[in-house]
Parts: sequence; C-alpha cells; structure tokens
Amino acid sequence: MNFLKSFYIHNSFFRYIAILSALFIVSYWVKWLYPIAWMTTFFLISLFVLDIFLLYRSKKGIDASRIAPQKLSNSDHNTITLNFRSFYPFKVLITIIDELPVQFQKRDFEYHTMLTKGDKKQFDYTVRPVDRGEYVFGNLNIFVSSTLKMVKRRYIFQKDEMVPVYPSIIQMQQYDFLAMSNNLTEFGLKKIRRIGHTQEFEQIKEYIAGDDFRTINWKATAKRSQLMVNQYQDEKSQPIYSIIDTGRVMKMPFNELKLVDYAINSTLAFSNVALKKNDKTGMISFSKKIETFLPAVQKITYLNTILEKLYNITTAFTDSDFGLLYAHIKRKVNHRSLLLLYTNFEHISAMRRQLPFLTAIAKKHVLVVIFFENTELKELIETNAEDIQSIYHKTIAEKFSLEKRLMQKELQQYGIQTILTKPEHLTINTINKYLEIKARGLL
Repeated sequence: MNFLKSFYIHNSFFRYIAILSALFIVSYWVKWLYPIAWMTTFFLISLFVLDIFLLYRSKKGIDASRIAPQKLSNSDHNTITLNFRSFYPFKVLITIIDELPVQFQKRDFEYHTMLTKGDKKQFDYTVRPVDRGEYVFGNLNIFVSSTLKMVKRRYIFQKDEMVPVYPSIIQMQQYDFLAMSNNLTEFGLKKIRRIGHTQEFEQIKEYIAGDDFRTINWKATAKRSQLMVNQYQDEKSQPIYSIIDTGRVMKMPFNELKLVDYAINSTLAFSNVALKKNDKTGMISFSKKIETFLPAVQKITYLNTILEKLYNITTAFTDSDFGLLYAHIKRKVNHRSLLLLYTNFEHISAMRRQLPFLTAIAKKHVLVVIFFENTELKELIETNAEDIQSIYHKTIAEKFSLEKRLMQKELQQYGIQTILTKPEHLTINTINKYLEIKARGLL
C-alpha cells in the first residue's frame, strides 16, 4: 500500500508512449518499422522496471525538513527554509511541493532542482500573512526521479505543522533601537526641539560644544575650573495606554491588512519603545464592551503579556461604545496618563457623536486620537477627471478628504492631540507623537 501511495508516473513517460504509438501507426504503411516498434516497446518496459528498482531499492533516499519561525509576523515577509539531502548513489531530479496554509490561497508552489550523492541544498522562500491566528502547513512533498524520467517516488515530511501568526514582531524589532538611540531620522522620525527641560536630573558633566549654555552649573564650574553643565533626562515611569477600537470601523482593509491589525502592530512596536524608555505601558481594547484591560506596568517582560493579548484581539461588526470606555478609564486609570486611542471616523458626524466622551477623557489625561487617511480616496483625487461621472466621484472623494482634516482641527480645538495618518505610516507617526509629548513635557 505504501508503494502505491508513493508511486507516480513521470510526465516524460507519457511522451515516450506517444512516440511509441506514433511508431506503431506509421508501421501500418511502413512494414519494416513494425518489429522495431515492438523492440522499442520491450526496451521501454525494461527501462520502466529498472527505474522502479533504482528509486525504491533504498528505504531512505531523501531527507528533508521545513524550518519555520516559531511565530510568524503579521503583515511582514517571513522566511521559510527548506533543507534537503540525497542518499541515492546517482544523480536525481527532485520536485518540491510545499502545501502552504489555506489562508495564503496559493496552490502553485513548486521548486525543481538536481542532487548528486550526499548533496545538501537549501531553498528559502517568504510568506506574508495578513491575518492573525493559527496557520497549518500541510505535507512537505518531495518527488524524486532518475535521469531516465520514467517514474517518480514521493516522500512526505512534516505533515500538519501549525505555526501561529502574531502581531508584527519584525516591525517591533525594527524600531527597537529607538529606545536606545537619538539618531532617529533614519526611519523618518523627527528631531524634536526641546522647550526647556524636564525635571529629572541625571548628572553633572563637562561642557561640550552643542550643550545648552543655560544648563551651566556655575558652582561645579568654579570648583573644577572648567565649564560644567547639568544633564537632564526625560521623566520616567509615566503611565501610557494604547487603546484599540475593535468595532466595525476598524475592519476596513488597506493593502490586504485591516485597520485593527495596523493598530495592533503599532501598539506592539510602540509599547516596546516606551518600555525601553522606562515608561509604564498598558493596553485597552473595546467595542460594545471592554474586551481587554492591562494596567500600565514598567517591566520589559510585560511585553510578552501585551503580545499575547494583542494576538487574541478580534473585531466586531458593531459600533463601539465610547461612553463605556470613558467610564472604564475614569474608574481604572487613576493617574494622569498618555492615552493613544486607535480608531477611525469616516464622517464628521460620527466624530461629533463621540466628542463629549473624548473631551471628558482629555480633561484628566493627555489624549491622542489616531485615525486614518483613506489612501484609496487620495488616488482617486489625484486621477484626472475625464467625464461627468469621474468628476462626480472626484468631488465626493475631495469632500471626504476635507472632512478628515476638519475633524483633526476640531479635535485640536478641544485640546485633544491628533494623528491623521496613512495606515502604512502609523507606527512611525505614533512614535513621533510620543517623543514630541515627552520632549514638550505635556504629560
């Protein structure tokens, strides 16, 4: 039974049969070809049997393995490595078919190569998941054939291997250096001009060119007979919460990724940076109810707890209850905190319905409302209108785009910080705003 499951006819064999059939047909008119056709038939059968013997005489002719990360990173290109080795004493042709998880909807994965005896090879390919959850890789199929190309033998490795897809760990690692470096402009981070300085004194050090002369410590200068300055650092242990709206407005997809997943990826990367900056980080997710609440904690291992909670976030098809969010924050968040609210408003009327709750939250905390530009509308606006219908579409698109900017200005009038961003620039803009607030001492 195992033999039958692993036994396949090579495509080339059917070409040989086609040539042999043509030879028999032609021999109907050319008589001397008839015995040659039969001789060719017996020769072909002999090669067929020989090929079976060559491929099946070894119990283990091929060894292969698939190496995948323990956790795939959502929205990123994750590398999968295939290692394979031949134990056949002759050159073999192999075809690799890896059964990818159903979420990728890819059924044409195929890789061809040639191996000699003891030859080891490696093949890398990438996958880009756009949904969190469990991804199950099926069989790693290796089809082996000799240079005779009569039959193929199938080997199966690593059946049903499950790999979870978590929020973007790769993006988090990319911005990890931000917590330790002040050279932030490489990745689009702005240099923030500090107005004055925060109150946490760090040390007295020698003056070097570029230091603020207003921080000169005259007593230390007199003692050392050289210029000395006070060095300050950003205040630490400030509570910061990432609040994710998981209602229907966050199900809108851009570049195959839902807005809620952009928010989740940004929350993970930002939380890592804030923890490295020695601030306390927490998280809230809500729609019709408060789904997740993690109090702000200053502990780097807390990032694992945040990661697991982000992994399990789901979106609903209901409108979110901002009144419930306000009541929960009033009850649970007792200290003045920085609140980063990831949500989306497509109409100014929708924003105004939530405005009383947002202004109430902003009275006690520093609230940053983060919502999204509709990049597809921007493409429509930039397209030349050539007929009445396209003019109508472009006018409506410009109206929606204008409403987004009006929302931003109206929120700022009520003392609410805002970020209006393209989905793909969310993380960098969020970290920029965090650094700006820290530099200005608003918290």
